[in-house]
Amino acid sequence: MLDSQGDRSGGEPTAEQRPHPSTGSENAGTETVEPGHFETTRVEIPDEPRQLPDTIEVDDEERPARELTGWPERIVATAAFAVALLALWQVFRPLPQGSQYYLVVFLAGTLPLVFLAYRSGIRRLDRESGPGPLDYALAALTLAVCLYPVLPFRIGSGGGGYDDFLDRQTLFDPVDIAMGAVLLVLVLEACRRTTGWVLPLVCLVFVAYGYYGGLMPQDWSIAHAGLDFSQMIDAFYNSSSGFFGTPLDVAATYIVLFTLYGAVLEFSGAAQFFVDLSVSAFRRSRTAAGRTTVASGFLLGTVSGSGTATAVSVGAVTWPILRKAGYPAEQAGGMLAAAGVGAILSPPTLGVAAFIVAEYLDVSYVTVLGWALIPTVLYYLGILLAVEIDARRLGTRPVEVATTSSWRLLGRFGYHFLSLIVIVVLLLIGVSATKSVVYATALAFVLAFLDSRTRARARSPRQVFAALSSGVRSALPVVAVCTSAGVITAITTKTGLGAQLAALLVQAARSISDNHTVILALTVVLAAVALAILGLAVPVTASFIIGWAIIGPALLELNVPAPAAAMFVFYYSVLSEVTPPTALAAVGAAAITGGRTVPTMWQALKYALPAFLVPVVFVLTTNGEALLGRGPWLEVLWTTLIACLAVAALAVATGGWILGVGPAGKPARVLAALGGLTLLYLEPGAIIAGLVAVVAAIGVTALSRRRTT
Repeated sequence: MLDSQGDRSGGEPTAEQRPHPSTGSENAGTETVEPGHFETTRVEIPDEPRQLPDTIEVDDEERPARELTGWPERIVATAAFAVALLALWQVFRPLPQGSQYYLVVFLAGTLPLVFLAYRSGIRRLDRESGPGPLDYALAALTLAVCLYPVLPFRIGSGGGGYDDFLDRQTLFDPVDIAMGAVLLVLVLEACRRTTGWVLPLVCLVFVAYGYYGGLMPQDWSIAHAGLDFSQMIDAFYNSSSGFFGTPLDVAATYIVLFTLYGAVLEFSGAAQFFVDLSVSAFRRSRTAAGRTTVASGFLLGTVSGSGTATAVSVGAVTWPILRKAGYPAEQAGGMLAAAGVGAILSPPTLGVAAFIVAEYLDVSYVTVLGWALIPTVLYYLGILLAVEIDARRLGTRPVEVATTSSWRLLGRFGYHFLSLIVIVVLLLIGVSATKSVVYATALAFVLAFLDSRTRARARSPRQVFAALSSGVRSALPVVAVCTSAGVITAITTKTGLGAQLAALLVQAARSISDNHTVILALTVVLAAVALAILGLAVPVTASFIIGWAIIGPALLELNVPAPAAAMFVFYYSVLSEVTPPTALAAVGAAAITGGRTVPTMWQALKYALPAFLVPVVFVLTTNGEALLGRGPWLEVLWTTLIACLAVAALAVATGGWILGVGPAGKPARVLAALGGLTLLYLEPGAIIAGLVAVVAAIGVTALSRRRTT
């Protein structure tokens, strides 16, 4: 699935790599890693900024793009640069014809590029040197059908300009239908090229349901009157719920701007600074290697916004350090995957689906960031506790990295944090998310002049051109996914399928019990399983859109607050990145460490455990919404503290070690697991029972340790 340039040396550690017993002192047995000692990367951090090592180019939504040279590269880069300028212009001088007009033009500028930048996957049609005649033909055809709604001249009985096109809504002309049908096929093909077969097939299932649903027995709850082909094309091509609906609107306004910001941050040297700072900050303890990995994932994620890409990029730098400290390849890969996925769960960027949450709930993006703060703390608390436990359980040794001090790095390159701070400050004072990220992008570009190495880049028009065009090109898979998702949302809206499936989900729970709490618990479990399975098959963005259309109404029907329901769907959509048997982030990490893929997935699942359980608390308990920062501050505080204790107990259950006490046996681990799960219910009786179980686990471990001594 992924091609790696990373080190594949390690399934089992060699004799040199195996950990040796601790000598009792925190820094005893410290081994210094000299620059260039490892084959994968240099671990010395110089005073000058440096480029990240060559890593696997991956994104959560995409397959690898083809390498373009010559005229194909110039065409794609120029078109992408033009789209970047259009997106920036739209922020301050919106097109007078309205937002849907902008979406038509944006799609016409991006979707054709997919056919030039991505292979078809059919050997007879693909060329090694670049796009073939079919690719150019599909790109030209895509450009024509995307621009058709705004072309100012007649085409047979259709065309005539944007106003005429809108006037024909629900009364589509045969030319309109033909153009819409061609665009449907091209959108699904673009999605197939970037993400694979699964999402296009899901879209076709929805199309078949829309067309043949009228033939179902009418006593079936999901039966409907049936849609003819022209009605479906009209819904896809000329409505606010189809191709030009909310998903594409989010991609064309928020996502493309944030990808431009990420490209400029990397262009300015910020990405390497974040990794260097993490490596430098934890230089002399046996848990330093794990802490470095987690910190690097968090900081680099602000640039990448992709769980898989973050895991791979961080792994290229930190895997040699982890290996030297004595981490097995699978353990290290799981840590890398969990740290990478944290990048799309954490403010200030979050993932693509977070922008859609803001649009669907009609709230500001900064509100969604506020909802994610406490879950982010709990997620990284779980990972850091697991790192501390694993360091003791595995007997890892300290590795001192030959590097510049973190204070010196901060003093020289700490200005890279300014653009991130500017985004948060502007959002808090009420500036729109689009303008905030544009201002931050401009600041990041200006800051590139502060360093001699990046100053040369910033002065080069060619380098600036390349950075902006690469930002748009990295958004192409998201554009294809969001446009395809319009097929699903349009059919769901036209047929009422979402409400019907939600009713079935709730009925299934009610068939087991009449108690509201039990019904809610069963619905949550079924929803979590459904979202996990859905996330295995389709990308994160599409998983959220489908999940919100189906799972969202079921949770709302059971009086779950809309923010809690939306964030539940969001988190479970993102967690497909570490859910076996696909777990793309774990696959990418395993490619870097050389570990076995499936064990790496299970290790990633262990590290990411809090992210699977905390969202359930949002919707299952009356106090759970406080973990989203909603409610009186005192309630938010005590629920957060109890949740932190629950995460610590679960870390003991999965890691088998109680910090400050010693290794935990099976009875203690079972008690810790029961205590952690009970504490997460956040009700007084459950909290008391959970505390008793946790204290018992500590007591059992202490007694066992004393007997052993």
